[in-house]
Amino acid sequence: MRAFSQLLDGLVYTRSRNAKLALIADYLRSAPDPDRGWALAALTGDLDLPAVKAAAIRAIVEERVDPVLFAMSRDYVGDLAETVALLWPKRIDQPAEIDDGSLTLAVVVDRLSTLGRAQAPAAMAEMLDHLDASGRFALLKLATGGLRVGISARLAKTGFAQAFGLDVDAVEEVWHALKAPYADLFRWAQHGGERPDPAGRPFFRPFMLAHPLEDTTVDLTEYAAEWKWDGIRVQIVGTGGEVRLYSRAGDDVTGTFPDIAAAFLAHGVLDGEMLVQGEAQGGAEHGGGAASFNALQQRLGRKNVSAKMLADYPAFVRLYDILFDGDEDLRELPWTERRARLEAFAGALDRKRFDVSAIIPARDFDDLAERRAGARDAAIEGVMLKRRDSLYVPGRRTGLWYKWKRDPLTVDCVMMYAQRGHGKRSSFYSDYTFGCWSEEGELLPVAKAYSGFTDEELKWLDGFVRNHTVGRFGPVREVEKTLVVELAFDSIHESKRHKSGVAMRFPRIVRIRRDKPAAEADRISGLRKLIV
Repeated sequence: MRAFSQLLDGLVYTRSRNAKLALIADYLRSAPDPDRGWALAALTGDLDLPAVKAAAIRAIVEERVDPVLFAMSRDYVGDLAETVALLWPKRIDQPAEIDDGSLTLAVVVDRLSTLGRAQAPAAMAEMLDHLDASGRFALLKLATGGLRVGISARLAKTGFAQAFGLDVDAVEEVWHALKAPYADLFRWAQHGGERPDPAGRPFFRPFMLAHPLEDTTVDLTEYAAEWKWDGIRVQIVGTGGEVRLYSRAGDDVTGTFPDIAAAFLAHGVLDGEMLVQGEAQGGAEHGGGAASFNALQQRLGRKNVSAKMLADYPAFVRLYDILFDGDEDLRELPWTERRARLEAFAGALDRKRFDVSAIIPARDFDDLAERRAGARDAAIEGVMLKRRDSLYVPGRRTGLWYKWKRDPLTVDCVMMYAQRGHGKRSSFYSDYTFGCWSEEGELLPVAKAYSGFTDEELKWLDGFVRNHTVGRFGPVREVEKTLVVELAFDSIHESKRHKSGVAMRFPRIVRIRRDKPAAEADRISGLRKLIV
């Protein structure tokens, strides 16, 4: 566990992407099998140890530590694993020698994988007794599945590719044919073994992505424009007998959208946007028929989708591109040819579940800019520009695809509550709840935001929270309602879950308005006028 705990410590305290990649690569080259395979599974989110839950961790620590002391420490530190790792007292009869190397990553995974929820807490306590603080932190993060070390699954795979001189897209191509601890993957990468072959299985292919548009003189004779829909990007992979849906990160989301998987009876690989059906908006030019992201959010992250959920929030996919038609790989064709193949392929699909994203009929770039400015459809996020001769290549390639998001909306809100962050922010109050005024003069929460500020602004906001606290509710502090902050957000929607009746999409802090009195912050009635 020592090498794995050192890896996690390094990732937590390293900001540089290249430095994180180097740490991962060094570990994967030097760690033994199967430890490094289990570590890679943990870093990519593919390790599941269901026997250990946060509640069980709290229970075992409260057997050895005063619950009040633990609660105060947890509130101060802000992270369960870090609190337990620092606070954990060894048994009196525990030998002085700890972390002697016998408690390897493979031993931990094997043991926790074979225990039920009733036996796992005692096993965790025993293992915690044999580790130092760094090892305890690594064990707890591993067991609860919440590493929070500032890396994505893609970055972990990139680190693996860098370790063995491979192309990360080649790793992505075989990833879904593998199972942890990835013996075949390491045999291929390090020892020149046979490349794992996912043929015949519905596996993930890396998405083609877009750069933000900065040059506003794009020639529309070279680029096609279509709407950028506000859902989640998905890849539909069908072999003719089995269907899988993947998110942009390569996560399998088939269980969340069984209605889409059941409706796809074809053999091919398609790229599109998952949306929820709604009332048509914007006319035929937009395509319409999509509800806001707030409706889609009701479906996200659910492992079991009820019949009522399927009926209330019926999903569909607005198709962007085609990668495979049957077994024929179309990624080397130019966009214009793929578009024609996509339209022909989509014609045989269930029209209630699949349609093709419309091309925007703009005369020139000025016309396109005007159409973009007027597009406030609840499900439109902006415009995509795709070079007509572009091949479908993984990742972001300069000059091929651009995304031109619509300008954000802004609102002045009052800070109401604050909570500590996680990981590097666990010592700061960095997660904030903001409110606007009702017509009756009541301040009601409208958004939570925890991004958009600089490190210096974070220190200032943290100081404001500490010096202006008027109430405490567990880890949450209520503050004086005096600080106004300008928030930017992409859209706003009706919400039955919030007392204010509204919910923002992607709220983030733009600036701190120390010059503005709280009484002059915006009203909820004004926010409602922005709902489309």
